[in-house]
Amino acid sequence: MSDLSPGIELSSVRVTLGGRPVLDGLSLRLTEARIGVLGRNGSGKTTLLRLIAGLIAPDAGTVRVNGADPFTDRKAALALLGILFQNPDHQILFPTVEEELAFGLRQQGASALEADKRVAALLRTEGRAHWAKAPVTSLSQGQRHYLCLLSVLLMQPETVLLDEPLAGLDLPTQARLARRFAALPQRLITITHDPANLVGADRVIWLEAGRIVADAPPTEVLPAFTAEMARIGERDADADLAG
Repeated sequence: MSDLSPGIELSSVRVTLGGRPVLDGLSLRLTEARIGVLGRNGSGKTTLLRLIAGLIAPDAGTVRVNGADPFTDRKAALALLGILFQNPDHQILFPTVEEELAFGLRQQGASALEADKRVAALLRTEGRAHWAKAPVTSLSQGQRHYLCLLSVLLMQPETVLLDEPLAGLDLPTQARLARRFAALPQRLITITHDPANLVGADRVIWLEAGRIVADAPPTEVLPAFTAEMARIGERDADADLAG
């Protein structure tokens, strides 16, 4: 694992959506190489990821990535952060593989020629040179997910944010992506509702209703989370969301 950047700091962050507090007074310093954010749907974990990525601004408090505000300093955010969304179709913008891969490089200031060279080199290295002219629509769900990962890696961010990165994929695709994630030198911050995805993390943060329930190594957090989900599942799991 290569040296990692100083990290990500959130101080007394509050985010309100639709009049409801989604994150409430959250303070975190994220420096580890492999960090998991665990929680049920509606716990605030996706909002936390979008906040770190600079896609939204906090209503109160501050977010800093290596000292930069990712919402107001988009140029810094492009160099520091990459995000892989759960649904690749929410991320893909261009009709062909090579156009999609080149887009992020052009956003970072690379010339068209330089971007094309780097895209071609990456596809050769990945054994996917034949993908270059392929329509994105010809790729399977797993292949589109992999394309999005390659787009992020081409931009060489220091931290990669993963939003339920294995959800909806078949088991062989999950295995291939998990191996690739494990080998990356970047810091990875993974949000998920599945504790099995975080067994190898250095640190796991359990969110519930926008607040931290636990923040510790996975050996401490995952059993407690699993036990609590089992307890909730023994009764009508929807009842606590309706009140």
